[in-house]
Amino acid sequence: MTKKMQQLLLVFVVGAVIWFLPIPDGVKPEAWHLFAIFVATIIGFILHPLPIGAIAIIAAALSGFLKVLKPAEALKGYGDATIWLIVSAYLFALGFVKTGLGKRIAYNIMAAIGDSSLKLGYAMALSDLVVSPATPSNTARAGGILFPIVKSLAVAFKSEPGDTARKIGSYLMSSSFQVNCITSSMFITAVAPNALAVSLAAKATGMEISWAQWAMACIVPGLICVALAPLIVYTLYPPEIKHTPEAKEIANNELKAMGKMSKAEKIVLFVFLLSLALWATASFTKLNATMIAMVGVGIMLVGGAIEWDDVISQKGAWDTLIWMGTLMALASGLNKLGLIKWFANLVAGYLTGYSWVMALGILIVVYMWSHYAFASLSAHVAAMFQAFVAVAVGAGAPPFLAIMSLACLTGLQGSLTHYATGPAPIYFGAGYVSQNDWWKIGFIMSVINVAIFIFIGGMWWKVLGYW
Repeated sequence: MTKKMQQLLLVFVVGAVIWFLPIPDGVKPEAWHLFAIFVATIIGFILHPLPIGAIAIIAAALSGFLKVLKPAEALKGYGDATIWLIVSAYLFALGFVKTGLGKRIAYNIMAAIGDSSLKLGYAMALSDLVVSPATPSNTARAGGILFPIVKSLAVAFKSEPGDTARKIGSYLMSSSFQVNCITSSMFITAVAPNALAVSLAAKATGMEISWAQWAMACIVPGLICVALAPLIVYTLYPPEIKHTPEAKEIANNELKAMGKMSKAEKIVLFVFLLSLALWATASFTKLNATMIAMVGVGIMLVGGAIEWDDVISQKGAWDTLIWMGTLMALASGLNKLGLIKWFANLVAGYLTGYSWVMALGILIVVYMWSHYAFASLSAHVAAMFQAFVAVAVGAGAPPFLAIMSLACLTGLQGSLTHYATGPAPIYFGAGYVSQNDWWKIGFIMSVINVAIFIFIGGMWWKVLGYW
């Protein structure tokens, strides 16, 4: 039996064992059976015996076939508006990559400030920050736009894996990756699991967080972290080359080779700026964020910046629709059947005697650093987020504070290991940073980032009147 088959068998065995275990008092049979399917699905996401989209389809099918959910309930998640926002944002990212606009932005920033290794770190950070609101795949943002530039810079300075790695390549790889994790926490549309967290939070508490609210909440702690990350990594992992006047020349040469901004690039830039403006003012215009994004995609299609064949070939977007839609259906069912409330009450019992501040603090620590056991941000959010929010609110924490204190950790969790999120294997696999150094830098950055987002962010949210 192959390893994949063993893993798939394990997924079904775990689900079957939970299904047939004695049902706890206060839990409906159908809720417990849905929980069995949910746990098996999460384990499948972690082990990957099949692609997560395939696992999600099987989970949705079984929940309806076994009459745990009605067929309409099992398929309900595929119509969730937040998921379609992420699908549309994937197509925004396609526009950035296909037209070359993302690279043009990065090279322009590099040409302006890239005359030292530290400034190059900031050039990559600013490039990531600029494109992050429209790239819900942090893997696409890293692998399609930033990593090729970082790799090219390292090679240009004769910094290769091995003896010359520390010249500049190690620093640029580590700094660029760490910033990617921070920007992933700053916008709902910066990484797909953020949208999942928003939807799960709404089901757990009834509170819906808009794109503008999330962005406003994270802009202060996020910008502080982005401003500090290249400098902290520079201090922890200093490059041997300090001055890089050649970098500006490299960037200018690349821009000359690209030529003038094309019509397609201008259309993508227009759509991006228009969407940001409409998202930011949605509280006044009452326009739906998903509809704004879909109109933006329509403009790109009409203008020829992207084509319909490009849309249907975006496997990441449609894969996300499938697995997020299934998780939304399962999570909605667990909440409707009362299992989330039962679990929250159970855990809250163990936190009796603690203030809500202490309870929330414990949940934050467990939620953040338990990611050492996960190889997927999405799997982590699906497994723990909704229940942890319910526990925090049940302990007396203000709903917005509880939601954002946990939700903003999603991207930050990716910094911990070389397998924690999609971009990690890309940067780590380049061979410039050892595993020990990667984990050390990741842990230090995680502590700093969490402290800034929770303490400074918490105070900022108070000033905004969000809690």
